[in-house]
Amino acid sequence: MSKKILIINGHPNHDSFNFGIAEAYRKGAANSNAEIREIVIADLQFNPNLQFGYQKRTELEPDLLEAWEKIQWAEHLVWIHPVWWGGLPAITKGFLDRLFLPGFAFQYRENSSLWDKLLKGKTAHIITTLDQPGWFYRFYFGRPSVNQLKRSTLKFCGISPVKVSYIGIIKNSKTEMRKKWLEKVESLGKRLK
Repeated sequence: MSKKILIINGHPNHDSFNFGIAEAYRKGAANSNAEIREIVIADLQFNPNLQFGYQKRTELEPDLLEAWEKIQWAEHLVWIHPVWWGGLPAITKGFLDRLFLPGFAFQYRENSSLWDKLLKGKTAHIITTLDQPGWFYRFYFGRPSVNQLKRSTLKFCGISPVKVSYIGIIKNSKTEMRKKWLEKVESLGKRLK
């Protein structure tokens, strides 16, 4: 039985290396006979501002409803994004804010500080690009984008395990190095990790 893979590309620029990474992962996963769907957040039409927080529900735009159907369908989510100022691109953060909502991704229990994780049974892999070595981002800066996406969002909603791969230093990288990174990502897709 083939695995259901959803590739979520959080880079707002179609000309970025992140789009090459997404294609490499898709190519590898296709070679392992996975069913693959994709979300390119930059192509979605939605307001990324969670204007009222959780006090008042803002209706989801059609593109977000379609994205949510893909997330529900998937067994494994592959998140691809750059690190900007230590965090996620604004459009990716807005996507999370608007879509990973109470009643969708999690549900607070009445009169309790506990919650139900509504996305249990799914796994994820974060592939993030950096303009610094991954070890430096992790140990010096504390990897804030990973903490936000992995711990504060995905695991909070029940998605586990969540693996992380760092790719970088992207700035000033040469063609040969980028080719090696793409081969590595393609092999991750073949192994469905």
